[in-house]
Amino acid sequence: MTTNSSDTAAPFFIHPLAIVETRRIGAGTRIWGWSHVQERVSIGVSCNIGEHCFIENGVKIGDRVVVKNGISLWEGTMIGNDVFLGPHAVFSNERYPRSGFPKVYDPIIIEDGASIGAGAIITPGVNIGRYATVGAGSVVTRPVTAHALVHGNPARFQRWMCVCGLKLPSSDGSISMASCTCRRMYSISKTECKLNK
Repeated sequence: MTTNSSDTAAPFFIHPLAIVETRRIGAGTRIWGWSHVQERVSIGVSCNIGEHCFIENGVKIGDRVVVKNGISLWEGTMIGNDVFLGPHAVFSNERYPRSGFPKVYDPIIIEDGASIGAGAIITPGVNIGRYATVGAGSVVTRPVTAHALVHGNPARFQRWMCVCGLKLPSSDGSISMASCTCRRMYSISKTECKLNK
């Protein structure tokens, strides 16, 4: 089924040049032209799917997610709430790709609040933790811990990030406290960053 913006009863917007086969679209979501969303896709509320995107069967997208132009999301990819996917970020779900052989997919999971920079490459089976940030153009080959900022090829840890998106002060490796200018407080070490409730 192809739906378009002429359906005034729909609580979401689909550009007339988009091909949208799913019925599982949350209220307030917008899907722009030249994008193709297959039937077995679930998209939450208040999402924005840019132009020239392809979303394959079996993808789940949470609420308030931004998918910028030129992104393809493949089967098994799971996107949490409040995630930002920068323009032309690349996602892959086949660790050993061979045409003509049975497919074995390694799903990618992007947890709540994470941000992926423009042109970053996320390899099969990678998990990006809550509020983590991947720098533009990075190649992510390993899981990214919650609140971590990573960049480079391969992407490596740089420092910790606040929920609001600002960098936290560096830690010397011992458990310590860090405070953001937004007044959130964190316990941080070399291996983890936890928001204090």
